[in-house]
Amino acid sequence: MKTSIRRTLTAAAATTGLMGLGLAGAAAHVTIEPDTTSAGAFALLNVSFSHGCDGSPTNKLTISLPEPLVDAKPEIVPGWTVEKVTEKLDEPLTLDNGSSVTERVGQIVYTAETPVEDGYLQQFDMSVQLPDAEGETIAFPVLQSCVEGETDWAEVPAEGEDPHSLEAPAPTITLTGAEEGGHGEAEEAAVESESAAETADLESASAGDDTSGAGTAGYVGLGAGVLGLIAGVAALLRTRKAKA
Repeated sequence: MKTSIRRTLTAAAATTGLMGLGLAGAAAHVTIEPDTTSAGAFALLNVSFSHGCDGSPTNKLTISLPEPLVDAKPEIVPGWTVEKVTEKLDEPLTLDNGSSVTERVGQIVYTAETPVEDGYLQQFDMSVQLPDAEGETIAFPVLQSCVEGETDWAEVPAEGEDPHSLEAPAPTITLTGAEEGGHGEAEEAAVESESAAETADLESASAGDDTSGAGTAGYVGLGAGVLGLIAGVAALLRTRKAKA
């Protein structure tokens, strides 16, 4: 009985240890979490890491943007400098708004003023417009530079390959169908709401003016009545004096 319990506890401990190793391996990746994966939408990408290079503190993160993207708006993070690195396009690219561009932002580079020790979470946000390619998976290779060494998170699984089998997988996003009520419709609704609010304010002000005008007219009429009453009393007094 004791032997059976001991074996059970040993197996449980071994399983827990393997799970711990698995979680540690998963936590060792650089990740990108989008607030939306809707094709063609404007998305906020959260880039994060909580580890160094074999324990060495991290002092730089270079995020490469996939070719369908032409620009990104990176967050300004205290304690880090940020740079947008541009590159020339082989051929001019026409955007959805009809404008033409000859270069794109190829990389976002964050450099730490003080290296981040291993085991501490660091996050960066950047705004991008996702390509209009439903079902496509796009990769964001990240070069993590440390005080000693570096890790190039750039491996992309081949078709049918398990991404978990890769040692340094690149963060990826799989684009989904466009959502109803996207950013454009939200902005339009906000404009309409603001316009309605302004109209309501104008109507309220106009009603206030009308009420003020009615009040003024009432006071004028009351004043005229008082003056007429005074004039009548004066005339009556003169008549009585004349008779006397």
